[in-house]
Amino acid sequence: MPLVAVVLGSKSDAPLMQEAVDTLQQLGIEYEVEVISAHRRPEKVREYGLRARERGIEVLIAAAGGAAHLPGVLASWITLPVIGVPLATNELKGVDALYSIVQMPAGVPVACVAIGGAKNAAFLAAEILGLKHDKIREAYEKYRQELAEG
Repeated sequence: MPLVAVVLGSKSDAPLMQEAVDTLQQLGIEYEVEVISAHRRPEKVREYGLRARERGIEVLIAAAGGAAHLPGVLASWITLPVIGVPLATNELKGVDALYSIVQMPAGVPVACVAIGGAKNAAFLAAEILGLKHDKIREAYEKYRQELAEG
């Protein structure tokens, strides 16, 4: 059963998020990938978010460029951790997406990584999951040890 949902605002975002998927695989974290536009399919986003917990999802990684409302819309419907990944998909190079994600109102937080920070989103998900899942914590700690050793 997947613990992480990687939610994309568009199919074209998939290559930009491949590092997140690869990192989740590397750490042995089960995940699912879903493409849902917050602007074109808002009801589907709502339904997906509301059903995430019952499907076993514990953390959502939501990526979007431009207006980048997907992470915030998901966070508005659920109380699971949402990690936003702003993507550089237009002439503003992701700054617009970054601002859209980090400017959430109090009480509806979205964690945010750097523009294009797919890999760090997966590592942050691993840190969160590691609070409950020893195997994931150990895999992440092993990665960090290898990183420190160069």
